[in-house]
Amino acid sequence: MPTRVAVFGAGSWGTAFAMILADGGCEVSLWARRPELVDAINTTSRNPDYLPDTTLPSGITATTDAAEAAKGATAAFLAVSAQTLRDNLTRWAPHFDHDTVLASLMKGVELGTAKLMSEVIGEVTGAERERIAVVSGPNLAGEIVRRQPAASVVACQDETVAEQLQAACHTPYFRPYTTTDVIGCELGGAVKNVIALAVGIADGHGLGDNTKASLMTRGLAETTRLAQAMGAQPQTLAGLAGMGDLIATCSSPLSRNHTFGANLGRGLTVAETTGVTKQTAEGVTSCQAVLDLARRHGVDMPLTETVVGIVHGGMSPREAIRELMSRSPRPERR
Repeated sequence: MPTRVAVFGAGSWGTAFAMILADGGCEVSLWARRPELVDAINTTSRNPDYLPDTTLPSGITATTDAAEAAKGATAAFLAVSAQTLRDNLTRWAPHFDHDTVLASLMKGVELGTAKLMSEVIGEVTGAERERIAVVSGPNLAGEIVRRQPAASVVACQDETVAEQLQAACHTPYFRPYTTTDVIGCELGGAVKNVIALAVGIADGHGLGDNTKASLMTRGLAETTRLAQAMGAQPQTLAGLAGMGDLIATCSSPLSRNHTFGANLGRGLTVAETTGVTKQTAEGVTSCQAVLDLARRHGVDMPLTETVVGIVHGGMSPREAIRELMSRSPRPERR
């Protein structure tokens, strides 16, 4: 695959992934919405709003022009908020070549439709599934930009395309693996944000490691149930895109969703927490969409339901814990 690629979205993860691609030898066009941010990236090689202490590689050029970003790109990596993808992609789609690979860096489920990001990409662009890909794993942007070792998964139904993207983003510090299980990768990335909210709430509420380990384990179990119901492979959820991403997002202070949950656990309201949070915590919106998806497939997801109750239903953390612990005991199973 030729080395010109585009990244649409200059937030923390979009910028960090642009760095990975540039370090991997690609010529990267980075689309950003605001002219002042584009100017700062092009003149100082820094993203002052999201990664002010990181010097970006020379292979990155920023632009506000979607046509310019997409021109000649063999792959376009999409890194905007999950709930804005449809509107943004409707504007960008006419600029992609007919064979441009469209890769999602997003970890969410669309509210209202309960569609995965790969489904939204296919619906808006008309792209066949063989040129829609997903990149997902335990990839906290703040660590990636320090070039600390990390691994991820590139998923595409066309194994050759997955391998081409793998080669494009393989660096001495970033090791991508490949799979054809797109659904499993996407669900692992989307649902872990919801579980991270639950773990953050427990942390903020002063609960201990037993509680957090229980939430992560049972969260992985309900994610796997949903994934299997949708045709995914259960082993995907036991790997980097499932358990790996879950551990990182539930444990790290760099995690937006964990931090958001911790503020709720300390007693802040959703509105107050949103006010002090500069970046999007995808789980806050996606939790309802994930629950809708589970109900459509007849899958029981009590932790997700509890998070929705706290975030959107006004339930207190204390009440939520009492309700969870009073559920009828069952044999442990996935």
